[in-house]
Amino acid sequence: MFINFLNSTQPAIIAGIFSIIYGILLTAKILKHPRGDDKMNQISDAINEGANAYMKRQYIVISIIGLIIFAILYFIFGKFTAIGFAIGAVFSSIAGIVGMGIAVKSNIRTAQAAKNGLEKAFSLAFAGGSVTGFMVAGLALLAVSGFYLFLTTFSKSASLQPLVGLAFGSSLISVFARLGGGIFTKSADVGTDMVGKIEKNIPEDDPRNPGVIADLVGDNVGDDAGMAADLFETYLVTAIAAMILGKLTFPGNQTIIYYPLLIGAVSIFASIIGSFFVKLSGKKIMLALYQGLTVTAIISLIGFYLITVLMFPEKINFFYTSIIGVVLTIAMVVITEYYTSKKFSPVKNLAQASTTGHGTNVIAGLALSMKSTLAPIIVISLSTILAYYFAGLYGIAIAAMSMLSLTGIIVSIDAFGPITDNAGGIAEMSGLDEKIRKVTDSLDAVGNTTKAITKAYAIGSAALAALVLFTSYTQELGQQVIFSLADPYVVIGLFIGGALPYIFAALAMEAVGKASIAVVNEVRRQFKEIKGIMEGKAKPEYGKAVDIVAKSAIKQMIVPSLIPVLTPVIVGLAFGSKALGGLLLGSIVTGLFVAISMTTGGAAWDNAKKYIEEGHLGGKGSFAHQSAVTGDTVGDPYKDTAGPAINPMIKVLNIVALLLAPFLI
Repeated sequence: MFINFLNSTQPAIIAGIFSIIYGILLTAKILKHPRGDDKMNQISDAINEGANAYMKRQYIVISIIGLIIFAILYFIFGKFTAIGFAIGAVFSSIAGIVGMGIAVKSNIRTAQAAKNGLEKAFSLAFAGGSVTGFMVAGLALLAVSGFYLFLTTFSKSASLQPLVGLAFGSSLISVFARLGGGIFTKSADVGTDMVGKIEKNIPEDDPRNPGVIADLVGDNVGDDAGMAADLFETYLVTAIAAMILGKLTFPGNQTIIYYPLLIGAVSIFASIIGSFFVKLSGKKIMLALYQGLTVTAIISLIGFYLITVLMFPEKINFFYTSIIGVVLTIAMVVITEYYTSKKFSPVKNLAQASTTGHGTNVIAGLALSMKSTLAPIIVISLSTILAYYFAGLYGIAIAAMSMLSLTGIIVSIDAFGPITDNAGGIAEMSGLDEKIRKVTDSLDAVGNTTKAITKAYAIGSAALAALVLFTSYTQELGQQVIFSLADPYVVIGLFIGGALPYIFAALAMEAVGKASIAVVNEVRRQFKEIKGIMEGKAKPEYGKAVDIVAKSAIKQMIVPSLIPVLTPVIVGLAFGSKALGGLLLGSIVTGLFVAISMTTGGAAWDNAKKYIEEGHLGGKGSFAHQSAVTGDTVGDPYKDTAGPAINPMIKVLNIVALLLAPFLI
């Protein structure tokens, strides 16, 4: 009886619903905390209003594009694939909206809690992050398991193609959310800092800066909404890729399809238990977060062993591959912290390079970003080889699913960063005591590292997921299609695919640059035309800067986001299945390097600036600090716009190719 229960979608559906309910209960608990004084509420309300206005604009544009694609899928692939696309898009949107919603409600409460010390602020910020984490994991698992139950109930076909439609919907929304939110947050951040910090020599989040509300809004629409949609998509696509490859590798074995869903279900309960072990002891913030991750990993592995023994007693190697996924997660966390934390030599050396000028800071930062790719690539490669050794291509899929099953706790660790960043902004703008800002700054500095860790985690898991999707593409084509480097069509595909992450990232960086110029001009105009801003006698027009950034971000996100949708269609129809396969491989290889380099390097630049601001190498206002601000300005679109958006871009390429495969045989 129990085996029959496991051999179904029921455990995954129950776990998904439980995770969502737990997130709702946490939200209710957070909302009971005090919001602070009237001045704090005015600032928080302005952030909330700006974030909601941007999200509304963004999703109107996305909805129009989504409806067009829905119609195309309906007429070409049928209603079930189109329905899957719609469900994936809607659930991904909900994940992003929920992530942003809880962030703007937690930030002011965290600022108020900071009055009572580091521990209170940390606990509340982590609770806010946990809502995003468990809602993302719960929604993703519920979407894939619920839709698969719907298919097996109402569809007469045994094809899993509608699941590809589900993945496509989530990935498309993720690209738009990551790119649009990233353009908003970094153009507001860069434009605000360039005038405020460099030209006017005023602190970050100073209420006299007309762009400061736009900057704080950006933290929510980029680092929370964008990140939530990204991890939702990565989780869902990985689960679907594992299910499809399981069916192709073990035809007729229905149990193999449910195994990835069970892995996800086990880890949701493990993550919830692990979150109770996140307790701050002294000032060791990262240690507190790692306690929760460690407990989650241990409980998950015990659960993986039990379900493997119960469902596949003769295939214990499946369990070994799940261990690889968990170990890879921990390895990516450790490597990323080394390159981005203020505690270690890479960031300290980067800060030291700032003492000799802006140029040496930028050179050192670029070198660090390039060096940071080697260790992740090695551990990803070793994990791939070991997983293949134990269980073939399906082993790689299980390792990826095992890795992504920890999404709940990983996103919880990440999402508290933007909350504390906003809390610090509210504290600064409302004139709270300096010791309160020190509390939020210490949390924010750790948040920079955790955000980098989450991006590296998403990129690493995306690499495995993309390999699985590519394998599914080759399986769909059949054994007669061979990808050989002696074939010119494969080679041109490799070249085109290798170029895509670069052109995609370039367009994203350009978008931030163009929008930043508009912000700089607006902030300069207000300082010049509104008399008394610098003396604190006149209030800046915050809404105008928010509106400028929102319009620019929406406009600039469309063309780059359509690149991964249209390119596979053009290459596949023009040059055939082999060229398209080469394109997929090329994009995975270069995309992995570019994404890791950008996200890690950008975080290192940011923390080098914060290291100096703590009083090292001359402290705030020093020549080293000015140089570090320049490096941080370069690193902002690296780590929060272009780098993380490459992750969903790669998967959209593979998913579109998988949809096209039947037409290219």
